[in-house]
Amino acid sequence: MMDKKLLGIDLGGTTVKFAILTQNGEIQQKWSIDTNILDEGTHIVPDIVESINHHLALYEMKPEQFIGIGMGTPGSVDITEGTVIGAYNLNWKTLQPVKELIEKGTGIPFFIDNDANVAALGERWKGAGENDPDVVFVTLGTGVGGGIVMNGQLLHGVAGCAGEIGHITVDPDGFECTCGKRGCLETVASATGVVRVARQLAEEYAGGSELKARLDNGEDITSKDVFELAAKNDDLALRVVDKVTFYLGLACGNIGNTLNPSAIIIGGGVSAAGEFLRSRVEAYFEQFTFPQVRNSTKIKLAELGNEAGVIGAASLAR
Repeated sequence: MMDKKLLGIDLGGTTVKFAILTQNGEIQQKWSIDTNILDEGTHIVPDIVESINHHLALYEMKPEQFIGIGMGTPGSVDITEGTVIGAYNLNWKTLQPVKELIEKGTGIPFFIDNDANVAALGERWKGAGENDPDVVFVTLGTGVGGGIVMNGQLLHGVAGCAGEIGHITVDPDGFECTCGKRGCLETVASATGVVRVARQLAEEYAGGSELKARLDNGEDITSKDVFELAAKNDDLALRVVDKVTFYLGLACGNIGNTLNPSAIIIGGGVSAAGEFLRSRVEAYFEQFTFPQVRNSTKIKLAELGNEAGVIGAASLAR
């Protein structure tokens, strides 16, 4: 039994990543294919099945050598039925019977969950979470997602919405969010949110600043630009980073006070700012938590990068 393998799939809007892992979470093989979202995403699942079968033949492996396949996907997931709906970056507007099709196509048991939940499982198991039973993962990318592991179990909530950290309200009078309400963390701490905060602060900023000059010239800037300029002591960029990390620290403080995990792990593209980001979030987190939480919950940076998704997905099959 111990030599049976796990197969993890991380389904994204541009790429599908695959990995074959041992039961201890060590990656043995990995590959990827492009995500074909044409024709309402009808090619995606057949492409996944074809790629799995092709690679198993290549590696001279049989379906019975696998405990199961786990997959992380965007959209609303019914983990029991194995279906997905509303994954708009995949063109999946109607209900997709993913589990049924992949099990039929490969002959291997299949498990599925939301991509942010799956990344949380990966970081908890083999990354910064150090396999602790109580860990929260926050991913700062195009949006802000999250996953909550408590007592070793992923929390889903009654409608599958547990861990939607991006929709914690951090500014009741703030920017409108795509979810329909105002002031969500996602509107100020995602990659696009950082730029939005920069534009807002630049309007009332009068000092000398390269960031201000670039914005006034109509140049496109990214969250990466903002953090790089802040690291060079650009005054406006530092103010933007301070505001963004205040909101992040406030949200993390509320999570800490509510759940008291061993770690709140920050990942995703924006987290590439590294210790410069983490230390500032931690300072605000300490301001917004009471002593027992402040002393026991750590703010950490994710360690697995792009591999969190396939590792976490594979762990679903365990």
